[in-house]
Amino acid sequence: MFKLLKIAALIGVGYVLGAKAGRERYEQIARTASKVRQSPPVQAGVAKAGEKAPVVADAVKHKASDVAATVAEKAPFGSSSQGGAHAATDAGSNGTGS
Repeated sequence: MFKLLKIAALIGVGYVLGAKAGRERYEQIARTASKVRQSPPVQAGVAKAGEKAPVVADAVKHKASDVAATVAEKAPFGSSSQGGAHAATDAGSNGTGS
């Protein structure tokens, strides 16, 4: 019984020391990340990205719209004879066609 208590105490001490060391390491990493985030080169990159973001977003929007239109034209349900409706809409109300 004494051996079991001794093992439990050692595990508890190890946990407490490990948690303290882990917390100190986390705080060290957080401080370093904050310093990097505040550095002039990183701030310059953030500003440059902020300036370019609207232009890039607009280009991506137009490209996605063009691709979607191309896919819609090539899709079998995208033909003008059905008005862009999917063939499944012609099935019965229960979706089985009957």
